[in-house]
Amino acid sequence: MTSTISPTLLQWMGAGLFVVAIIHTFSSRFFEHLAHRHPGHAGVFHLLGEVEVVFGFWAMVLMVSMVALAGKADTLAYLDSRNFTEPMFVFAIMVIAGSRPILHLALGLVTFVARLIPFPRNVAFYFLALSLVPLLGSFITEPAAMTLAALLLRDHFFARGLSNRLKYATIGTLFVNVSIGGTMTPFAAPPVLMVAGKWGWDVWFMIATFGWKALIAVIINAWAATFLFKTELQRLRSAAKDDSHGRMPFFVVLIHLAFLIGVVAFAHHPVVFMGLLLFFLGFATAYKQFQDRLILREGLLVAFFLAGLVVLGGQQQWWLQPLLTGMDSTTVYFGATVLTAVTDNAALTYLGSLVDGLSPQFKYALVAGAVTGGGLTIIANAPNPAGFAILRGHFADGAINPIGLLAAALPPTLVSILAFQVL
Repeated sequence: MTSTISPTLLQWMGAGLFVVAIIHTFSSRFFEHLAHRHPGHAGVFHLLGEVEVVFGFWAMVLMVSMVALAGKADTLAYLDSRNFTEPMFVFAIMVIAGSRPILHLALGLVTFVARLIPFPRNVAFYFLALSLVPLLGSFITEPAAMTLAALLLRDHFFARGLSNRLKYATIGTLFVNVSIGGTMTPFAAPPVLMVAGKWGWDVWFMIATFGWKALIAVIINAWAATFLFKTELQRLRSAAKDDSHGRMPFFVVLIHLAFLIGVVAFAHHPVVFMGLLLFFLGFATAYKQFQDRLILREGLLVAFFLAGLVVLGGQQQWWLQPLLTGMDSTTVYFGATVLTAVTDNAALTYLGSLVDGLSPQFKYALVAGAVTGGGLTIIANAPNPAGFAILRGHFADGAINPIGLLAAALPPTLVSILAFQVL
C-alpha cells in the first residue's frame, strides 16, 4: 500500500493488535466478572466478553488507526484486498447444517451405525460423534462437520449434565479430530484448500499422504476419550432416547440436503452460496413446522470472528512468511503446529503457497503441522468458533477456559503428531 506513513509502523501496529486480540481471547471471564461488578456498563462488558466478538473488535480498532495514519483510500484498498469468502461460507454452512432436517439425517446415520457397535448405546453414540462425524468433514466440509458434531453432542450429552473434565475432554478431542478429519479430500479442510490447487493435490494424493493417517488418529482419539469416560457416559441413560422431533417428511430432508450440497459445491463462489442460503431461508420459513430455531445469531458471530481474523491476519505476513521459510521440513512441522495455536492454520498454509520452489517434504510438513495444531485454541482452525458458539453455554459462566481447552487438546494433538510423523 502507498502511504506517507512508514509501512513498518502499520505492520507493527497490526502485529501488536493481533497479540492484544489473542490475549483478549484468554480474558473473557475477566470481562464477565467486570459485568457483574459494574451493572451500569454490563452490556459493554458482556460484549467484550464474547470471544466471537474479539477479533472483529480489534480489527475495527486497526481500521480506525489505519484511517488516521494512512488515510481512507489506503484503508479501503486494504479491506478490498482481503478475501471474506471463508467467513461467509462458514455462516451459510452453519445455518443449513444446523437445521432440524439435517440433524435428523445425521442422527439417523449415527444411531444406525451405533447399533452395529457392540458397546452400550450412549458409549457408541459418543464415540461416533467424535469419530464418524469429524471424518464426514472430508466430504461435507469441516465447518459443517463441526456444526453437526457440536449440536449432536450438545443435545445428547452436554444438555444432560456432564462433569467438567468430560466437557473439556470432549471439546478438545472434537476440535483436534475435526481439524485432521477433513484431510481425506483436497476441498474440505481450509488449510488444505489454500494449497491443493497450486500444488496439484487431488483426492488420491490426500488419501495416500494424509487421509489414512488422519483416520487412524481420529479413531484413537475418539476411542481414548470414550474409554476414559465410559462409566460416566453409561450413567446418562436418558441420552439413549431418540429425540428426533417426530416424523420428518423425506422431501424436506432431501431439499435440505440439496441446499447443503449446493453450498459445498460452490464454496468458492459467495454470490452463489449466499443466494442458495437466501432460498433456503425462504424454504425454511414456508415449512417452519419442520424447523427449530435456525442458528443465525451463532453463525453471524462466528462469521464476524473469522472476518476480524482475516483483517488482522493480513498484517502478519511480514513476520510469518520469513519465519516459516527459514525452517527445514521437520522444524516447519512443529513450528506450524505451534504457530497454528496463535493464528488461523489456513493463513499459515496460504503464506506457504506464495513461496515457489518448496520441496515435497516441506509442503507436507507445513500442511500436516497446520492441521495437527488445529484444535489447540479457538482461533487455530476456522470451524472451531462454530463448535465454541454451540457448546459454550454448557460451561461455567458460559465461557470455555482457553487454558482448559489447550490442556484437553494436547493429548489428541500428540496422537496426531505420532500419526503424521511416525506412520
